[in-house]
This record gives sequence, C-alpha cells and structure tokens, in this order.
Amino acid sequence: MITATGVSWTYGSTLVLDGVHVHAAGNRVLGLIGPNGSGKTTLLRLLYGALRSPTGQVGVDGDALDRLPGRETARRLAVVVQETGGETSLTVGEMVLLGRGPHLSTFQRTSARDHTIAARALERVGAAHLGARPFAALSGGERQRVLIARALAQQATHLLLDEPTNHLDIRYQHEVLRLVRTLETCSVVVLHDLNLAARYCDDLVLLGDGGVVAAGPAGDVLDPAVLEPVYGIGIHRVELDGHLHLLFRPEGATA
Repeated sequence: MITATGVSWTYGSTLVLDGVHVHAAGNRVLGLIGPNGSGKTTLLRLLYGALRSPTGQVGVDGDALDRLPGRETARRLAVVVQETGGETSLTVGEMVLLGRGPHLSTFQRTSARDHTIAARALERVGAAHLGARPFAALSGGERQRVLIARALAQQATHLLLDEPTNHLDIRYQHEVLRLVRTLETCSVVVLHDLNLAARYCDDLVLLGDGGVVAAGPAGDVLDPAVLEPVYGIGIHRVELDGHLHLLFRPEGATA
C-alpha cells in the first residue's frame, strides 16, 4: 500500500500539485491519468521519493517514506522511469542484475540464484534473447523492456512505472501491462492511453488543474462526463467483448 496525504509540488512559480491525496492498494494496479502537464510524473516521483513534498506525507505500508533507510526503500519500491539515454557499457544481463543490489550486502557478489532470478525476469518481458547484447545498442522499446525486467529482478513489493508502454509497439504494450496485472504487488503506473488504462488498471486517479479531479474504480473514473471537461474533447464510451473502450471525437469533427 502506498498513500499520499496532502502532497504538493511547485516548479518555479507554477503550482503543479496542490494538497493531493492518493491511495494505492496492495495487489491492485492504480493508473495516474490526465492531460500533459497535469502532474502525473511529478506525483509518481513524489510517491517513490525522488521528490520530497514540502507538505503532507507519503507512506509505504504505514511507514513514512522519508524515514525508511535507502536499502529498505529499494526492497519495497521498484521504479521504471522513461529511458532517455543508453550511455553505459553494461550488457543487458548485467543491467538486469542491478535489480538484485538491494538484496546484497556491501561487497557481496551476485550468486547463481541472483543470476537465475535475473534470467527469469528477462524471460517474463520477452527479452531473454537480448541478455548478451550491450544495453546501449538497444532500441528504445527494447531498453524499456529490459528496465522492467530489472524492476522484476528487484522483487519489490511495490512497482511504480512512468509510461512503461512508451516506445513499445502495440503487442508489447499489452504484454507489458498484462504482466503488471499478474504481479502480486501494489502497482502505480502513469499512462496517457485511456484505453490501456481501462483494460489494465483496477483504479484510476485523474489529475487536472493542480489536483485530483476524480479517483476510484476505473469504470467510474472513465466516465465521459468526467473526462470531457478535463481533456477538452468529445468522448463516447462503449462496451466490447466485456471490455470498456473510449472513442474520441475532436471538436468540429463530423465523422
């Protein structure tokens, strides 16, 4: 469980988040959605401690995040951020093994068990064949899958992902998010694609104008009456094969 109570953040004179409350329950996937600039990534960074809110508090399973030792934080929280560069000499296998760091004492070398866990993590994201390749030589989509494998190798109880489907083709978008749903973790994911959010998130937090516009089960938040004022676009909601789908109609469109 991850909770945020009254957290805020300002970039210069721009207030991005103001007194935001969030609750991410165990064994569920919470999606953070909202227009560009609504503070999704900023909120995620507050939830894993990369940013420290000047107000309120973030808690992990009832413990204040800012009071947890670094190693304990890493054992509880695994983070996948958007990858912008590949400037490293590590191979893919070595990159994934970094996820075992929180479970090793100082100067302790990785064991056969650590290597097995890392190999299985690569298999789960469909990247076992990349193990010997240089991480820097991978495409953006391949790097994203490897970073998710590193998070899986970490075996944390909470998983936080910033646009994990970025650079992935349609098949792997669905495979990665389907994988996230199978994990016995508290997962928080930033998503732009509302249809992916509808299919794979249990709960949603819709951000806009510096705060939470709506929060709750995905089916309740993905209501056109709630979404249209925030996104500024016409939205039609349909059910197909037991799944919710959203169709978008820009202003002035006739078809």
